[in-house]
Amino acid sequence: MDLQLTGKTAFISGSTEGIGYAAARTLAREGVAVTLNGRNADRLTAAVQTLRREVPGAAVDGVAADFAVRDDVERLCTELSDVDILINNVGLFELKSFTEITADEWRRYFEVNTLSGAQLARRLMPAMLARGWGRVVFISSESGVNVPADMIHYGASKAAMLALGNGLAKLTKGTGVTVNSVLGGPTYSDGVARTVQALAASTGQSEEAMKQAIIGTNSTSLLERFIEPEEIAAMVAFLASPVASATNGAAVRVDGGLLTTVV
Repeated sequence: MDLQLTGKTAFISGSTEGIGYAAARTLAREGVAVTLNGRNADRLTAAVQTLRREVPGAAVDGVAADFAVRDDVERLCTELSDVDILINNVGLFELKSFTEITADEWRRYFEVNTLSGAQLARRLMPAMLARGWGRVVFISSESGVNVPADMIHYGASKAAMLALGNGLAKLTKGTGVTVNSVLGGPTYSDGVARTVQALAASTGQSEEAMKQAIIGTNSTSLLERFIEPEEIAAMVAFLASPVASATNGAAVRVDGGLLTTVV
């Protein structure tokens, strides 16, 4: 299928690795000029160079900014040119007891996971609406619907992200702009891989055995394996494209069937 994306421009927050990078690569292969983002300038430069090698001829740029630092966010918003597609992917996650999460940590999770998308949409959506075309995609999580007991802070920030996307979609009525969210399930991103590898090393298990042990606790999963970042990216590319014009204000599941018997 031709996604009709050639010549479009996109900014993807938190895109030096994992789902964000996979989304950038998929969009670049569809002819989109992509701007990557990361908080570490060296890692960002490396990601830009890698993507240029992986997709020869692609237009790839990068802007460094840490969404936990207010001055960085303000600078980024002033530097960004108008883009056709905004992918709000940047996010933090950590397994931690509810009683151990401090007020400052709660604020940090919402600053990065939720408010980053609000700030970027506030900067970029007016131009999309003025042009009559644009796409905003939030990378949320099934944890925003079925909040995990050991990541309540994370789930709450992702639930707020879903609410934000739903509200912003109502501002697009009668235009060619859409706002949608992706409910991703357990995905073997680089960050998750590092966590699994650390757990495996601490218990003397292999990485693959630990992966199976973890996914086995999700008894409602129909996929019965971790989702690959590219599988999330495929849905992101579809929602970002003109062919998804009738999908707006939606929370689209790419959860491997995890929520099938939960909601």
